[in-house]
Amino acid sequence: MDDLEKTLIVLSTQRRHFCPRQVLGARIGLAGAAALELPTHRHDRRLIAIVEMDGCFADAVEAATGCSVGHRTLRVADYGKVAATFIDRRTETAVRLAPRPGIRLLARDYAPEETKLYYAQLAGYQRMPLETLLDIQTVSLNDSLQKWISRAGVRVNCQMCGEEILNEREVVIDGRVICLSCAGDSYYTVVKDNRGSWLA
Repeated sequence: MDDLEKTLIVLSTQRRHFCPRQVLGARIGLAGAAALELPTHRHDRRLIAIVEMDGCFADAVEAATGCSVGHRTLRVADYGKVAATFIDRRTETAVRLAPRPGIRLLARDYAPEETKLYYAQLAGYQRMPLETLLDIQTVSLNDSLQKWISRAGVRVNCQMCGEEILNEREVVIDGRVICLSCAGDSYYTVVKDNRGSWLA
């Protein structure tokens, strides 16, 4: 049994639904690790993955590589793209993989027995040679790898809201340590402050 087959079996036990995007995630994860000459499912956190979308694609990259949010080796930079960058933490070598344009229709050539495009993609993406399926680029990170990873256990409190900030995610403005939310880079807006009480 090859690594792709093993990964797809793991995915089939985790999810009710199996889709072409999971096959792409599995192939991208396996190919990214191979391009860096690193085995998958490492325990030393040397392989870092940055996926460009969440959902089943990210689950497949995790299943293929062993990188995970919980181990701080899987990050999401949500660009809405089926693509991922893999970094060797020791050498800081990085590669980005994405499906080649046109593979959706090309999948039919690799699964002629399938009449529906969805099923042709599901089978075709498993059969396509890597050089036909994926583009690979050597890349460098715009921010240092250390900034992405940070140092575990570093804690400070925001001097505006008082909340604890972990992993060096604070900013310093006018000499004050501030969380990203208070600095204006927030994904939420407070409608009512219920701190000190529980919502009814």
